[in-house]
Amino acid sequence: MSQQEEAKQTKIVSMFDDIAPTYDTANRVMSMGVDISWRKKACDLAFDYYAHKSVDKIVDVACGTGDMMGYWLKQANKTDVAIQEMVGVDPSNGMVDVARKKFPDFIYHIAKATELPLSDSSADIVSITYGIRNVMQRQEAFNEFNRVLKKDGLVVILEFMKDENKNILKKIRDIYMHKILPYVGGAISKNLEAYTYLPDSIENFVTVQGMQKELESAGFEMVHTQSFSMDISTLLIARKK
Repeated sequence: MSQQEEAKQTKIVSMFDDIAPTYDTANRVMSMGVDISWRKKACDLAFDYYAHKSVDKIVDVACGTGDMMGYWLKQANKTDVAIQEMVGVDPSNGMVDVARKKFPDFIYHIAKATELPLSDSSADIVSITYGIRNVMQRQEAFNEFNRVLKKDGLVVILEFMKDENKNILKKIRDIYMHKILPYVGGAISKNLEAYTYLPDSIENFVTVQGMQKELESAGFEMVHTQSFSMDISTLLIARKK
């Protein structure tokens, strides 16, 4: 990692430390709760594709305040899938502190997506929701996900992706993301910079097709791609070969 990338990564982690106490509230307000349906859909589809009724380990990278881990457990209970171990990994102490209070029974590690403190071939599913955009060394992270996954294990990604084909609905979405969202998030968190970063990071991000190629380069095969709500959010599920 270059010094510039390292400095940016450090700044991002510090930003999440700062907004951790208000993060859940801001997310629910800004998404009007629709992100809950996206998360549940991701879990349900992953369980369908993996087709195991007992799962040794699910690892949620960039776990933040633990929301996705909560939905993994909730949807597993609904579909009679037994999860033996739920692991959250995040470089932000502030975010993980919130997660620990919400879900004290889960296991947590303070670590980067590129340096997972887990054994080779130990996880059934690795998820990262709205976090891969904040990883400077994305290809290295995908390689690391592949390392810790069992053969045929799944990586599950939910993210706001760059879209170069702008229709009228996507232009409306962009107006919301750039003109409204930063001020709503900024008002709740008292950190306008953090929520200005969100739409800016999407504009500088990779397309869905670009991420599919990166996953394939890391040894995955795509099994599912789906966009939600005017392409605001995209789900990608890939299997380790």
